[in-house]
Amino acid sequence: MSFDAVRDLYQDVILRHGRNPVHMQRLEVFDAAASGDNPMCGDRCEVRIQYAPDGAVGTIGFDARGCAISMASADLMVEAATGRPPEDIRALASDFYGLVRTGDTASENTALAALKPLSGVAEYPSRIKCATLPWAALLAALDGQTEASSE
Repeated sequence: MSFDAVRDLYQDVILRHGRNPVHMQRLEVFDAAASGDNPMCGDRCEVRIQYAPDGAVGTIGFDARGCAISMASADLMVEAATGRPPEDIRALASDFYGLVRTGDTASENTALAALKPLSGVAEYPSRIKCATLPWAALLAALDGQTEASSE
């Protein structure tokens, strides 16, 4: 597959998840929650999590408004992080931050493959905060905080 074909496929994934997020739901029963905003472009995201009996994150819900990148990132994040222990989610988030900052990663984390459509964000530094905001909210919730920063 050519580079242009891959880029077009990635853009399609971002637009599809950004316009019609599959996993956007506001959990009424949750164990932790955090919200954050990106005042530069108006993105807002609240993440709520329910822990499974084994301590893994059993369910993630998010309520958000924002650009296609932010919405797609939140939706893909739920797919990649659900069912994982908090320490695995933190490692995945670190790998994801590297992916959106550089466009590539040396990580062999298989969950990162679903997040590759957001690798093109590296070409637009002003949009990195859009992609990382949902992750910042998720990490804040895991840490017992209620507010997240996209910094």
